[in-house]
Order: sequence, then C-alpha cells, then structure tokens
Amino acid sequence: MKDILKEIIANKRFEIDIQKQSVSLEQLQNGLTDKTSHRSMRMALAESSSGIISEFKRRSPSKGWIKENAEIDKIIPAYTQAGASALSILTDEKFFGGSLRDIRTARTLTDIPILRKDFVIDEYQLYQAKIAGADAVLLIAAVLERGKCETLAGMAHELGLEILLEIHNSNEFSYIVPDIDMVGINNRNLKTFHTDVDTSFQLAEQLPQSVLLVSESGISDPETVKRLRTAGYRGFLIGE
Repeated sequence: MKDILKEIIANKRFEIDIQKQSVSLEQLQNGLTDKTSHRSMRMALAESSSGIISEFKRRSPSKGWIKENAEIDKIIPAYTQAGASALSILTDEKFFGGSLRDIRTARTLTDIPILRKDFVIDEYQLYQAKIAGADAVLLIAAVLERGKCETLAGMAHELGLEILLEIHNSNEFSYIVPDIDMVGINNRNLKTFHTDVDTSFQLAEQLPQSVLLVSESGISDPETVKRLRTAGYRGFLIGE
C-alpha cells in the first residue's frame, strides 16, 4: 500500500510555497494584532464531564467523500448544542476537503475552543491558524523532527496557541516536552489509515498521569469513551 502520509506532506510543502507567494510570512505577522489566548482547549477538556472533541471534515483518504456539501454553519451550532467541549476542524483541502475559511466561519458561531487540525510543518501555518481564530494546533510527531516540533510548539505559545501533540507509539514519547499542552494518541496508522483503539489503551499505561491525554479516531460508542476515561483520557476526538 502506498504511503499516504508522504504524499500528503509532499503536497503540503507545495501548498505552503504557493500560499507564501500570495501572502508572505511578514504580511501575516504584520496582520496579527492579538497574541492572547482567549479559550483554553486544555482547560475545557480537563473541566468537562464529556471531553468530546467534535470534528468537522468533508472527506478523508480512507473514506473518500463523507459529505461533500457539508455546511459548517449548520453543523457547528449542532455540535455546540450537543455539548461538545471543543471542535477539531480539518483545514487540508486536497485530502480532507477543508480550508481556513471553515475555522473563520466556525469562530463566528461558537465560543468553545477550536483546534486547527492539519499537517503543520511550517511556522507560516501557525500564523494562519491564529488569524483565522483557532485556539490550538495539532503537531504530529510522525511528520516532524523532534527539534522542529519543539520550535513550532514554542512559537505557537508565543502566539497564544495551545498544542495538541499527536503520537502513535512509545518511540515518540521523547516529543513530550513542557511546551506540549495535550498529548493525542492517534488510533489510526497514518501510513495505512487502519484504526485500532487498543493503541490508546496500550500507550496510556506508559504515560505519566500529569499528561492530559486525548484519544483520536476509531471511537464509535459511549462504552469505549467510558473505558478510555477510566484509562486516564480526558479528551475524545470523534471524527467520521
């Protein structure tokens, strides 16, 4: 099976280069006036009785189109009314059908924290996220060298953004440094996109209780959420 992750990252680099030709990093920096953080995703999950992170995406590499014409102005209020603690919004266009416009729209519709879920590899994307109205960004250990991940996490904090670090195995525990606000265990293999929720249970046993844990992908019923909470998780990302 082809390595989907490599394909996504190659396209992401190309995409960012094109965006920089239109709007430079300096222009983004000059356009940012507010570096404060108004909504803490970490606090929202820690204090929530549900911990549900509701995800908005139109498609995925594993499922294809889920709902091509999904209207964010209808879905986000429904998520909020249903009691979501936070939102995860996919902003990758080619593979997930999203864009930063979705975050900008969602920000006008809800006060709960918004995570920019994308393949963040460049500080340019952090400025984009902040300007669009995101409160947190996803950093994926599998696509970043540890030093680069630490640098991006520090920059994000300077902009008032929190970090959800996504890991997939114990080899990536070294990425968990003080600037990491939350640790997400992705039950989906990013090379094959196969999901196995047991990944969350196996890794939780090896992580300190001081880490705020989020389980991502493959969660389809309340019983699984209950078991994950017992295992130490406080956030549950519900996608497809």
